[in-house]
Amino acid sequence: MTTATYTLSSFEKPSVVHEEIYEPHDRYIVPDPTRRSSSTQRALLLQAAREQYTLVHDHAIPDPARGEVLVKIVAIGLNPVDWKGPAFNFGIPRLPWINGRDLAGVVVSPTDESSRVQRGDLVLVPSTDYRDIRKAAFQEYAIATAYNAARIPSSQCVYASASLGVAFVASVLALGVSFGIDFSKNFTGQGPDLVRTIRGLNRDNIPADILDETFSCTLPSADRAQPGDWLAIWGASTTTGYITLQLAKLAGLHVICVADVAAHGRKLHGAGADILIDRRDPERAVEIIRGVTGGRLRYAIDFVGRETATLLERTLDGTNGDAKAHLLGLTGLPKERQPGIAYHTVPIKLFHLSPEVGESMVVWLESLLRDGTLRLPEIVRSPGGLGSVNTSLEMLKDGTASGKRVVVDLQ
Repeated sequence: MTTATYTLSSFEKPSVVHEEIYEPHDRYIVPDPTRRSSSTQRALLLQAAREQYTLVHDHAIPDPARGEVLVKIVAIGLNPVDWKGPAFNFGIPRLPWINGRDLAGVVVSPTDESSRVQRGDLVLVPSTDYRDIRKAAFQEYAIATAYNAARIPSSQCVYASASLGVAFVASVLALGVSFGIDFSKNFTGQGPDLVRTIRGLNRDNIPADILDETFSCTLPSADRAQPGDWLAIWGASTTTGYITLQLAKLAGLHVICVADVAAHGRKLHGAGADILIDRRDPERAVEIIRGVTGGRLRYAIDFVGRETATLLERTLDGTNGDAKAHLLGLTGLPKERQPGIAYHTVPIKLFHLSPEVGESMVVWLESLLRDGTLRLPEIVRSPGGLGSVNTSLEMLKDGTASGKRVVVDLQ
């Protein structure tokens, strides 16, 4: 496997404006950041709930432990939770706190020679371990567990890559765990079979809040999605929906996408959507899904909220004997449960708690990026560094960047 090491003293950097859209082929050459003269860094602290982040200049640079690497952050991908957490006071273990879930940067700490990730590698890191402040993205240096870092090939854009990580993790866990898809069988042997991996895990090492969801995939094989099955995605234009569409197509599924077709139909069609349905008439969308699938749909994912998840529930057929229908809600599920339907949430913690699961996922991601198989999200790039994060989050909050990811450039 070939990867690039970035240690150049000079670099190319395109001129940017806040609203400019960058396509996946744009590249950025990172200068050598391995020398640092200070033990402190700039960071964004959340001092209190319902407040904006505060930029500080004297936050300690964390030290990596065994199996960890220190990353000099180049770009930060913003997620809705970055503004929703402070606004609604959730996902904040204590105050002051540092948030940020998606980052890309250069490994600057010495690494074991046998490690897949080496010093000087440009990597993207999905920071799903939100309780570890050292791993948060809103700072200049962050810690990453080595088995959770994916090397970015020289053919890919570092900014678009920075927007990808958490969406990819959620997509793979949704399809590979909740729906039991075997990516090793359906993608020329390069992807993981997470069901097989999970069968080898010690149940005592899995937290109680994700235990049932994690091991739900080890139930009878009749519940596992197979090539040729239909999958409906509501909110397909979101980054996670867009990645899920592509991975589902790689697995041989037929995919129905519900989205704003006028705004995002071309992108979704290009990524392989079999059926596009406009979201603006929800009742009609339900009718179309049922008509296309003959009322026999068994797999559906919602990326919007409880109301649309409830609409998707009506498209599922839970009357197929022992083989249940499956509904996954990333941000909410129906209040009342229907017989014959299994309800799922993404066991996101599994990515950072299980080395076997985490590494198999990022190794696959590396191959997808290297081969150009995965289309990266469209992005809006903000060149203002950490100081621009508050204003950039407003773009997410007001919907200005609909269907795109906002990426903050720390250089």
